[in-house]
Amino acid sequence: MSSDDAKPRWREMDAEERAFAYSPSKALPDGDLTPYIDAYVRDSAEVHQTYGPARVLEYGDAPSQTIDLFLPEGQSNAPLHIFIHGGYWQALSKTESCFAAAGFLENGVGFAAIDYTLAPKATLVEIIAETLNAVSYLFENAQRLGIDPTRISISGSSAGAHLAAMTCLGLAPEQKPNSVILFSGIFELEPLIGTYVNDPLHLDIPKAQKNSPLLKNLNKFPKALIAWGEIETDEFKRQSQYFAGQLPHAETFEIPHRNHFDVVYELSNGSPLAQRVLSLVTCKGM
Repeated sequence: MSSDDAKPRWREMDAEERAFAYSPSKALPDGDLTPYIDAYVRDSAEVHQTYGPARVLEYGDAPSQTIDLFLPEGQSNAPLHIFIHGGYWQALSKTESCFAAAGFLENGVGFAAIDYTLAPKATLVEIIAETLNAVSYLFENAQRLGIDPTRISISGSSAGAHLAAMTCLGLAPEQKPNSVILFSGIFELEPLIGTYVNDPLHLDIPKAQKNSPLLKNLNKFPKALIAWGEIETDEFKRQSQYFAGQLPHAETFEIPHRNHFDVVYELSNGSPLAQRVLSLVTCKGM
């Protein structure tokens, strides 16, 4: 697909059409995302029962400014994978975000799930600052925590992919992750203006543009894997494809039979994508 074909087409749409195109549940046969949220909760609880309790780290003073950290037993200087949850910046938490940990822990890789304050209690700028502070905290305290700072990777799903991208762009050069994995992300925010998604965000055009990874200088962006499900709206597919095309080092994956809500299970389930992720996250950074 050419760059022009992959470019999001939201400028051709009115507000109602954009609301549909940027509502990922519209691609589901019945529009019901509840089973997927229930699976996050159930599978994350199982991780806590099997590998927990997680070590709870505080990267700020607010109750939401915490991290659940799991490290492989009996291993020091372990690689670490950091996950940032989605929910359109206004739903979910770290509690539902640990489902992918088992696949990493069984392969000697630690796992950290970041919590952050949700909109409208926090603005998008404040949310981005929180995830940046959380990741910086893990880099700065890596040695004390038993983490190898040269083998830290980051992933995010949906709005979490946006936050992961913005975090990578904001980190100090010495804190650059060795890889970033972005699932079904939104990297240009302006199409959300005028839709229900923006109700708690209060974005205007300047704010949307300022906080869009797609509009940043991407020349030094980390090596990236960009993935999305086969069962997604066309605009979500285009967001990922077009963003990948602007990066210096990116691999893309469309996962058959997966949708916006379950494609993130490919992060650590032994699939070909998960094996590629594992090969990246265990390599030392450049």
